[in-house]
Amino acid sequence: MDMQSSFLDRLFDSGLLIDTGVDGLYGRSGQFEDVISAFERLIDKFGGADGAEAIRFPPGMNRAFFETSGYMKSFPQLAGTVHSFCGNELDHMSLLKCMEVGDDWTKDQQATDIVLTPAACYPLYPTVAKRGAIPENGALYDLQSYCFRHEPSKDPARQQLFRMREYVCMGSEKHVTDFRQSWMDRGVEMMKAVGLDVTIDVANDPFFGRAGKMLANNQRDQNLKFELLIPITSVAKPTACMSFNYHQDAFGTKWGLNFADGSVVHTACVGFGLERIALALFHTHGLDVKEWPESVRKTLWG
Repeated sequence: MDMQSSFLDRLFDSGLLIDTGVDGLYGRSGQFEDVISAFERLIDKFGGADGAEAIRFPPGMNRAFFETSGYMKSFPQLAGTVHSFCGNELDHMSLLKCMEVGDDWTKDQQATDIVLTPAACYPLYPTVAKRGAIPENGALYDLQSYCFRHEPSKDPARQQLFRMREYVCMGSEKHVTDFRQSWMDRGVEMMKAVGLDVTIDVANDPFFGRAGKMLANNQRDQNLKFELLIPITSVAKPTACMSFNYHQDAFGTKWGLNFADGSVVHTACVGFGLERIALALFHTHGLDVKEWPESVRKTLWG
């Protein structure tokens, strides 16, 4: 049995995660949720004084916004859409007959106006763009959302539905890159406080296809994305638990995010994979939080 399956089985046996029969889709126990809540309070301690505007979007977003984002050009393999029955009574009878005999009852489902949110920040950009010009001293937002990515796996740290906490900064190039660097420093400090060994390395997103390889190489060459890595199911291939991304003016141009003088805004974000951080804590300190080091418990629960 590999380390991923072994750790997943231990999480199931302990009741921390609940098997739903679908890889990457799990229930969570109260104890698991308590660890996430405690870590979110730690995030607030580090970032709360920055004055970010808190916004909480649902796990689904406007399909038109999703299409404008260009996500399907880069990550079609990860996207999830919401479909629904839109037929008449005859169509309903046909659907029930398909289910009864084991045929595919989903073939006549139609796409709705909702797409599953791929990253917590995606609904933010069109929302802010509608407000008008960005202040000269920039803007900062605090987000948290369930996100979906279609990549079923036995690795408990690679879930299909998971929560992402983000801070998104909009402003000048220097403003947002300084923001990113400050959170890279904070991220290391935070993980040290909860007893986790980390490394930070340059990274790239999983762009699709041959053209995607060029995009990935450009992203790495320009140091646009860094990840904070923690061993969870592999020491050789540690898991990205935080990401630090500089988008340049890509989102500003796409969504019309401008300063009052018309110049395009740059953006950057820091993302916390909340389930992954909780799993890193359980993997490192054990499945019983009462047995965790006192210093870690004090940091999380006071």
